[in-house]
Amino acid sequence: MSFLWYIIIGILSGFVAGKLMRGGGFGIIVNLIVGIIGGVLGGWLFGLLGITTSSIIGSLITSVVGAIVLLWITGLISRSVNR
Repeated sequence: MSFLWYIIIGILSGFVAGKLMRGGGFGIIVNLIVGIIGGVLGGWLFGLLGITTSSIIGSLITSVVGAIVLLWITGLISRSVNR
């Protein structure tokens, strides 16, 4: 059952991050990938700061923050490549 929650949280966080960063989502598959990678990145960043979460809302916030950071980094890379 927890695997299903990871997928749902990944889709939601990827969708929210896509809306916040670019104004639109990327589709369900890309949202899932961005959300899962964002969850790992957010968990790592929050761990460095000493922040822990234990609820579904906390996991969603962690994943959204990580996905936003991921999208920001990929935006920087794509801008530098296109120059």
